[in-house]
Amino acid sequence: MSVDDEAGPPASETDEPGWEVEADDDWGAAVIATVGRQLKLRREAAGLRAAEFGTRIGYGEDLVYKVEAGKRIPRQEYLDRSDVVLDAGGLISASWEDVKRVRYPKRVRELGKLEERAVEIGLYECNSIHGLLQTEEHARTLFEAAQPPYSSDEVERMTTARIARQAIFERTSAPAIIIVLEEAPLRRPIGGTMMWRRQLERLLEVGRLRNVTLQVLPTDSEAHPGLDGRIELLKFEDGTATGRSDGAFNARPVSDLRQLRVLELRFATIRSQALSRKKSETFIEDLLGEK
Repeated sequence: MSVDDEAGPPASETDEPGWEVEADDDWGAAVIATVGRQLKLRREAAGLRAAEFGTRIGYGEDLVYKVEAGKRIPRQEYLDRSDVVLDAGGLISASWEDVKRVRYPKRVRELGKLEERAVEIGLYECNSIHGLLQTEEHARTLFEAAQPPYSSDEVERMTTARIARQAIFERTSAPAIIIVLEEAPLRRPIGGTMMWRRQLERLLEVGRLRNVTLQVLPTDSEAHPGLDGRIELLKFEDGTATGRSDGAFNARPVSDLRQLRVLELRFATIRSQALSRKKSETFIEDLLGEK
């Protein structure tokens, strides 16, 4: 079966898959511009108009122009189909290695780089289930509920980026990860009962990993230093660290040792009031049993 047979009719302008390039993402824009320029040169060398080329790979003419102009990030499927139609011998498909590094929002890539370097990660989340623990459907539902609303394109891109970060659990040298979650978000049935159950099951799955300590902080706990918001602490192999807290230092990342000690003290206090790892697992299992 040819690419033309598999592609089907071109997507409309409103549902064409792809991602917008962020205005302040200079490196990402440069990568996508280079890929787009190469695609345009190969298409023109093959004597194909944009509309004809789009039909043959199963995408709309508008998306073809946007990709070639470096305004849209192509998906892997787009590149693979283009490779076949333009008889590029795998060279266009190979560009996915560069594209996939910039397909996520800039801030997510920067956070991902820090998480990749970390040997120890401490996280406290009070208002929702932390992104590293969310199922894909849970994450998508949260993004769809945002106000003002994100576009479908933005929802898809951010959901994909959030789930991709969870590859940290599969690393050969995975960091030690400690996550403390408040009880309230665990009881909020986002997406309905079945989605909520799958999310709780995901918590149990991750919480049972040897390098992960997942703790639940009961709602009836006393006042604690996390009431102002989330806390993040990342420690690296060279002895350096970085951290952030919604309720301290204007929520900006800090690396000063004195400021880090403040965050470490707050995180340690929260952990001391949370349930143990085993009791937290039992707590989540009991929640599952309620429905």
